[in-house]
Amino acid sequence: MTTAPPRREATGPDFVEALARGLDVIRVLGEAVGPASLSVVAERAGLARPTARRLLITLEALGYVRGTEVGFLLTPKVLELGTAHIGQSGLWDVLRPHLVDLSAATGESTSAAQLDGSDIVYACRVAVPKIITLQVTIGTKFPALPTSLGKVLLANLAPEELEKALDAPSHSPVRPRWQPTREERDAELATVRARGWALTDEQLAPGIRSAAAPVRDGSGRAIAAVNVSAHAAETSLETLVEHHVPLLLQAASAMSADVVRLGRIPTLAMG
Repeated sequence: MTTAPPRREATGPDFVEALARGLDVIRVLGEAVGPASLSVVAERAGLARPTARRLLITLEALGYVRGTEVGFLLTPKVLELGTAHIGQSGLWDVLRPHLVDLSAATGESTSAAQLDGSDIVYACRVAVPKIITLQVTIGTKFPALPTSLGKVLLANLAPEELEKALDAPSHSPVRPRWQPTREERDAELATVRARGWALTDEQLAPGIRSAAAPVRDGSGRAIAAVNVSAHAAETSLETLVEHHVPLLLQAASAMSADVVRLGRIPTLAMG
């Protein structure tokens, strides 16, 4: 599902609308399945065709977009935009050794993510060659609420921050299976707060189950979350909860200790 471009209100005299429109074009291409035509880009970014065409030509000249006979595609160069944050924050260097150890101990894929509005964005990942139903790489975004990583991060927000985050439009093309009512959402997040970790069982997509725990800074704030993810056909809930979760909690504690020792890692700005 493709989202409409976000509304920009009270941006001020220094706001550069052309830059914002260019980023809208990148977002639209990132959400597209295959090449997107000029008409599709213009419609989904809320732009006039001539404006969309100029932006696409500019992005192509800069190496971020490639034109084909049937439309436009993003190039691998756009990964620089996402990995710049990761490198600046130091998440990769701090968390990756722990993810490698956790993956080896569980035999499962492990990941770390941060909150970006109503989505999570993957900052680190160690994958194992198993059945997968959704492709996950650094920079991938999923709706936060149906993921274990997202539940952990949302559960650690103050009430007003939680509502602000969930009111933000999702920029993930994935439509989750779990569509909770507000009461169901609040009950689930209360459970996560009470036990200190989160569980999802095929709520995002069929076959995917995972558990996640928070990574905290020196003030106790959850600045990231780490998970163990498995395929339901290969790993039972009992194995995930009884064997993997204790190892996950140990890893999250060690990560938090490293974050405190090395200094605060900045989080993504909520949009």
